[in-house]
Amino acid sequence: MKKSLKDFSQKKRMYGRMFILPWVIGFIIFFLIPVVQSLIFVFSKVSIGDTNFDTEFVGLANIRYIFFESAKYVDNLYDALISFSYSIPLVVALSLIVGVLLNQKFRGRIVFRSIFFLPVIIATGVVMTYIQGDATAEAMRSGSAEMSTNGIDVTAILQGMHLSKEITNFLVDFVNRIFDLFWDCGVQIVLFISGLQSIPEQLYEVCRVEGANKWEEFWYVTFPMLSGTTILVIVFTAIEVFTDASNTVMRQAYTAMQQQIYDQSAAMLWVYFALVGAILGLVILFLQKAVFSKWAT
Repeated sequence: MKKSLKDFSQKKRMYGRMFILPWVIGFIIFFLIPVVQSLIFVFSKVSIGDTNFDTEFVGLANIRYIFFESAKYVDNLYDALISFSYSIPLVVALSLIVGVLLNQKFRGRIVFRSIFFLPVIIATGVVMTYIQGDATAEAMRSGSAEMSTNGIDVTAILQGMHLSKEITNFLVDFVNRIFDLFWDCGVQIVLFISGLQSIPEQLYEVCRVEGANKWEEFWYVTFPMLSGTTILVIVFTAIEVFTDASNTVMRQAYTAMQQQIYDQSAAMLWVYFALVGAILGLVILFLQKAVFSKWAT
């Protein structure tokens, strides 16, 4: 009997390995090898040979170049990190608020959920290609620093307040990205709704018995129970912002790549990835240690 169970367990392990084998092969060929190669490019001078890339080790020369000699990289990196710093909190907060509202029981909630998820479907299909090729739709999608909101010129108002150029540009960019922030919340809203539906109803019944109001229910039941979902949403949103086509660092790196300057483009991307990864790691560590840990039992 024990031998048959052992044979069955071995067969299950074998089937599992066979099932994930295509994924492992694809991961190694299409992800791991290119990532390692791009990391080698960071510390090398890359030239295109007859059949392959020729690399010559140059140490930190590429990193020194992008920081001290490249005309726009530091400014683009600063702009990208500023956008990263406010986009993620806003998208997460907005997704949580909309998710809580859409999780309520009311007529037509399935329709409203579909409406908020619709941008995700559009952005991954042929429709988005058409939108990006249409000037009017693209203006609606990305906005412009000179646009007016409800007939009010935001730029003129901020300039009239005699704010510094940096603050004015930041606020104008924030206003112009409001539509983009709503556009980017589809998957996050679905994740929060899924997390909300996994919270046991008995916890809310206990809160009502104890006389807790809705605000206390949110902070002492809903938010703590969504800790894992919140971290997942933060990571997902960070990846979206990091790889967004409007990202200034990504555009500069892709331009260098199109010009076949592979060593400098790899250095730009890896430095940006390291900075974003460090910031994201600190944020998650702070949430786990300082926010979610006080509800842990």
